[in-house]
Amino acid sequence: MNMQKMFTKLFGSVLLITLLAGATAEAQTITAPAVTYANAGTKADKKDNAAIADSKSVKKDDPADSTWKPQRRLWGYAFGDAYYTQHAPPLTSSQGKENNYYQAPTGRNAFQFRRLYLGYDYDITKKFKAEVLLASEPNENTAPTSSTSSVVNGDNLADGRMSFYIKNFNLRVREIWNGTDLVVGEMSTPGFAVNEPGTNAPTSLSESTWGYRSVERTITDFHKNNSYDVGAALQGTFDPKTKNFGYVLMVGDNTTSNLTTVYNPNNPASSTNPNPNTGFFKMFYGDIWAKFLDKKLYIDFYADYAKTASTTPSTAVESGYIGAQQHNMFKVFVAYNAKPFTIGVEAYTQKLDNAMINTANQTAESATVNAVSVWIHGTIVKDKWSYFARYDNYNPDTKFNKDAIYTVNSNGYSSFDPTTKEQFVTAGLDFTPAKNIHFMPNVWLTQYKTKYDPTHAGYVPDNHTLVYRMTFFYTFGK
Repeated sequence: MNMQKMFTKLFGSVLLITLLAGATAEAQTITAPAVTYANAGTKADKKDNAAIADSKSVKKDDPADSTWKPQRRLWGYAFGDAYYTQHAPPLTSSQGKENNYYQAPTGRNAFQFRRLYLGYDYDITKKFKAEVLLASEPNENTAPTSSTSSVVNGDNLADGRMSFYIKNFNLRVREIWNGTDLVVGEMSTPGFAVNEPGTNAPTSLSESTWGYRSVERTITDFHKNNSYDVGAALQGTFDPKTKNFGYVLMVGDNTTSNLTTVYNPNNPASSTNPNPNTGFFKMFYGDIWAKFLDKKLYIDFYADYAKTASTTPSTAVESGYIGAQQHNMFKVFVAYNAKPFTIGVEAYTQKLDNAMINTANQTAESATVNAVSVWIHGTIVKDKWSYFARYDNYNPDTKFNKDAIYTVNSNGYSSFDPTTKEQFVTAGLDFTPAKNIHFMPNVWLTQYKTKYDPTHAGYVPDNHTLVYRMTFFYTFGK
């Protein structure tokens, strides 16, 4: 608890000092950025400014610099699958709540988009850049939908049709001091997703290095750490000329694209006992990254902290109150890029304070999550055929009491389930008939192993979800 408070105060102080320092620093000049897409792998890191030459020139906004060409880029990408669910848990099971095929029955088959992106990048001046990103990211879902029913999820309208939502909308101030950019608005967090070649942001975090977001999210993304948030961030390099060492500091609302950031008069507990994600608390993100051995070795250290609720009245615990809810994560990511393959390891531990209620003894309990992901991808035939494989191991509570009877007090993670361990495996081929077009036959498997004994009232037999897929992925405007 003391360490978490210290982390919060230290992080806030550093961010405030750097923002004040940046306000008085002399503006610097850099080249306009390019956009990197999913499946870019390590290619995005080789020549950060290579794509700039292809940007179309419009009017010269800065007459003093005739070499600068402002970027006006409309871009997008999409991925999805033709899939067949070979096996899935019963529809009544709660296993696999975090995956795309939760409650998809055995035998289901369909063509499905899992992500549609439409973005626009606009250089206002040489120093200021605006980014807009609309996203539609539907999951497979068996719940019926009609014009009078509730929305299935944030990517579907009430009648079940796909819709866009605003995922990024931010302003970048380049070079507030040498090697550091300031970004304000809705943006990617440094948890795994920041990837902005041509700027002072990192291009070697876990998602861009894994390179196959179109197949599956990284392990931290899979288990619902924020990939984007509304706030302010410093994205910088310690060595601006070579960009081998850098950092990201960010403070956000911990709401992603949710608008519930103000007082809710319909909730009588809100004024003194805020519910999660109602704007009373903030989330703090910190990341330090480095590249070694001629940029072949990536090392990334990440941490975050968020308080999500204060002491809250409850009839489920003996004292009548659930203690303050908060969570923090520590993560390390290491990858080695050696032609013709790249191998990576991502591991994290996360503390969820007062995340569960043990109804057997009427107490609130905390959970400690441990998880690790190991993957490899490489080239079979240059520019035509590649391969990928990955294994994840996820333990939602390292000190789980198998004699307890738990209900979940979500702590900001509504799909958290402390009762089930998961192992995830995927493997496949990547066929690229033309630049920016991919067809990827793959196998997608998640195994669920209950922590309860068969005699326990909460016991659910071990099970798995197995899906065969032909994944497609393409980009445009690049």
